[in-house]
Formats: sequence, structure tokens, C-alpha cells
Amino acid sequence: MTAANRPRALITGSSRGIGRAAAELFISRGYDVVGIDALPPSIFCGAYTHYICDIANDELPDLGTLDIIVNNAGVQDSGRDIDVNLKGTIRVTEKYAFCCGVRSVLFIASASASTGAEFPEYAASKGGVVAYMKNIALRLAPSGATANSLSPGGVLTELNDHVINDPALWSKIMDETPLRKWADVGEIAEWIYFLTAVNKSMTAQDILVDNGEAARSNFIW
Repeated sequence: MTAANRPRALITGSSRGIGRAAAELFISRGYDVVGIDALPPSIFCGAYTHYICDIANDELPDLGTLDIIVNNAGVQDSGRDIDVNLKGTIRVTEKYAFCCGVRSVLFIASASASTGAEFPEYAASKGGVVAYMKNIALRLAPSGATANSLSPGGVLTELNDHVINDPALWSKIMDETPLRKWADVGEIAEWIYFLTAVNKSMTAQDILVDNGEAARSNFIW
């Protein structure tokens, strides 16, 4: 496949965690990836282009044709959760989702979007993302494009090191997690790839991947 014929994916929050894992997976499967993140790049290869950009405040770059959009950028308990997670995601989506060629848009929400069992503004921002996803799914449907959201529970990322490395907190969290584990970023990246690159017929759905957390819904830390 020539560079001109390679599909293109936009992934926000691509410098670490879930976003970086997703970007690396898409690249490995023949995609050119555009990353937008407030942090500098952590992927260095010819198939990856990076823009340092705060999605809530900065001017978003013009990117041309995109096949897939993954709205992953977000913050937690920051004082800016609604501005970044919800309003920033809306800014990105409205700019890029209706360009010619987009066939799938995915929103990374959170188990707390349905349980409410987390920091108040974070839960509210992710609940808003799920509602907005349904709006986008309806608006994209006439073009045949899908829009869905993925709501992970706990994920093994750098942002969660403060609880992963605290034996007392981790024990309490595992007591609230029926499968007694968290997903790693590679597993979540595979979900992202399936929902965008493989899925053709599911749209307007929120997919919960939480190791059973929602069955109990008690927020520990």
C-alpha cells in the first residue's frame, strides 16, 4: 500500500497511556496516525504526525482527509474536566467528523459515565461525552459512518500509578472488581481498533469494559 492510499486515523491524547497504545496499534496495522496532545510526542516514525495542542483552548490544526477519529484526550479531577473532556472533545469532533471520508468516530468515555462513581466533574464530563456520541451517531448515519463510545473501568496507566502502587487502596479496589484485575492499555487499544476499523454495523452504543466494576459501583479513592 502506498502512502497516498494508507488510511488515516486521528487520535487525541496520543502521547501516553491508552492513546499511545492505540496509535502504535493503528500504525502496526497499516494506518498513518495523526496525534494531538498537550504533551510532546512519544512516537517517532514516518507513519506518525504529532501536533502539540490543548484541545480546549488552542486552534486546532487543519488535517485533511481522515478515516477514523478517536477522541481519547482527557484529564481527571483537574478543575478543567468539563472544559477538556467534554467541550474539547466537542471542538475536535465538530471540526473533523464531518469531513469527507470519515467512516468512524469513537469517544473514550468512562465507566463512571453510567455509574457516577467517581470525581463529580469527571463523571459529569464523561456522561456528557456519551450523550454527545449519540448525537454524532445520528448526524453521521446518513453518510454510513459509525459513532460509538468505549467506557473503560480501571486501566493500568501512568495516571493511575498512585493507586496501583498503594497496596491498601489496590486491595480495596480489587474487592470492588469482580474479575479482580484492570485492563492494560494494549487490550483497550484492541477494543478501539475493533470499534472503529472492524465494526461496520454498530452505532450509537456505549461499550462498557470494566472487569465487572459496574456491578458494585463503589468509588474507593
